Amino acid sequence: MADVHVAEELWLTGMQPEGILERWFVADGALVRAGEAVATVRIGEALHDIASPTSGRLTVLAPVNEVIDPGCIIAEVHA
Repeated sequence: MADVHVAEELWLTGMQPEGILERWFVADGALVRAGEAVATVRIGEALHDIASPTSGRLTVLAPVNEVIDPGCIIAEVHA
């Protein structure tokens, strides 16, 4: 299993202490490939795509419009 997390580095250029999970590109339980964009998050005015770290079946842990913090886990990928 691999965690899909929102990298802390995305907050380095902004002043926002948190972000918002804007959209899932794939459904819960879908098969994903390593490097595939699975979600997008908004931090301040910027949108960032979040990629799957590995291939497998995605388990969504955070719903759309969830407030997210630096480094938080939003999903898991099971091989």
